[in-house]
Amino acid sequence: MNKSILVKIFDGKKQKILIPLFTILIGLIVGGIVIAATGSNPFKAYYNILQGCGLAAKPKYGGKKGMITDFMEYLDYATPVILAALSFAVSMKAGVFNIGISGQMMAAGFISTITVGYSSLAAGIAKPLAILLGFVVGSLIGALVGFLKYKFNINEVVSTIMINYIVRYVVTFFINMYYVDPVSRQSNLITPESRLSLQKVPVGNYKMTIPLGFIVAMVAVVVVYILFEKTKAGFEMKTVGANPTGAKYQGINVGKNLVLAMTISGGLAGLAGITNFMGYYGSIQPGVLTSCGFDSIAVALLGNCNPFGIIFSSLFISGLSNGSVYMTSSSGVEFEIASVITGVILVFSACATFVEHLIEKKKLEKVDNEEDRA
Repeated sequence: MNKSILVKIFDGKKQKILIPLFTILIGLIVGGIVIAATGSNPFKAYYNILQGCGLAAKPKYGGKKGMITDFMEYLDYATPVILAALSFAVSMKAGVFNIGISGQMMAAGFISTITVGYSSLAAGIAKPLAILLGFVVGSLIGALVGFLKYKFNINEVVSTIMINYIVRYVVTFFINMYYVDPVSRQSNLITPESRLSLQKVPVGNYKMTIPLGFIVAMVAVVVVYILFEKTKAGFEMKTVGANPTGAKYQGINVGKNLVLAMTISGGLAGLAGITNFMGYYGSIQPGVLTSCGFDSIAVALLGNCNPFGIIFSSLFISGLSNGSVYMTSSSGVEFEIASVITGVILVFSACATFVEHLIEKKKLEKVDNEEDRA
C-alpha cells in the first residue's frame, strides 16, 4: 500500500481507532478464508460465535437458560482478560514488559484461595478480603520485579519468566499435596461465600451467573485512566517509559516510578487472578499457567494500551474464544480456528506500531519538502 494512502486513511486522532479496526477486519477475513477452505460457511460460523456469547439468540435453550445467561457467562469469562490487559498496559506505560502476569495471577489466586476461599467467613467479609489480598500479593511480586530492574538492572522479561516457573511449581506442589480434588484433579472448590461469580442466581425465569468481578474491572479501568491522564504520578511514569534518560534530567525519580508502575501492574494482575480462579473457575488447575496472562499482552496492544480501548479489545478477543465452543458444536468448525483468527489479529496489531512509524515518517518528509520549497 502506498505511504501517501496510509497517511490519508490513518492520519490524525482517528488512527488510534482505525488501525485496530483494520487489524480486526484483516483477522476476520483471513479466518473466513480458512473456514471456507474447510468447507464451512464463514458467515454462519461467525454468527455462531455471537450466539455462543449471548450476543445473538440460539435456536433453542435448555432449562432456565437463555440469551441473557450466555451473555452474563461471557462477561464473567472476559473479566480476568480486562484486568490482565490493564496490568500489561500499566507496565508498558513505564517502559516495562511484564510477561509475568500469569504467574502473578496464579500466586494471588492461590494465596487468596487457601486463606479466604476455604474459610468460613461470611460473603460480606470474604469477597472484599479476597480482592484486597489478591491485589496485595500481585503488588508484592510486581514490586520485586521493578526493584530488581532498578537496583540490579535485571531485565524484567528474565525475572518474570523465572518467577512464573517458581510460582507454577510451588503452587502445583501444594495443591497436589494438600488441596487437590481427587475427581477433577484440580484444587478443591472454594466456598460460595468467597466466590466472586454468583452461581445459578434465580432472576425471573432464568438461573444465571452474576460476575461481581466485572464491577471490579470497570472500577479498575476508571482508576487507571485517571491515574495516567489526571495525576502527576501517571505523567511521571509515562515520561519514564518514553525516555528514562530525559526523565532523569527533568528531576524525575526513574527507579521509584519503575517500582511504582510494576507494583500497580502486579496488583492488577492479582485482581485478574482473583476474578479468574475465585470467580469464573472457582478452582486452580495445578501445573498450568493460565493463557489469559499471555493473551493480555496482545489484547492491551490491540486496545492501544488505553483503558477504555482495552474494554472493547478484551470483549472482542474473549468473544472469539468463548463463542468458539458453540461454533464447533453448531457448524462443525474446529474451535482452534478462533485461535487462528486471534493470532492473525495480534500479528497485525504488532504491525500497528510500524504503520504509525510510516505515518510519522511521511509527515516529516512532507514538512521537509515544504521547507525546501520555501
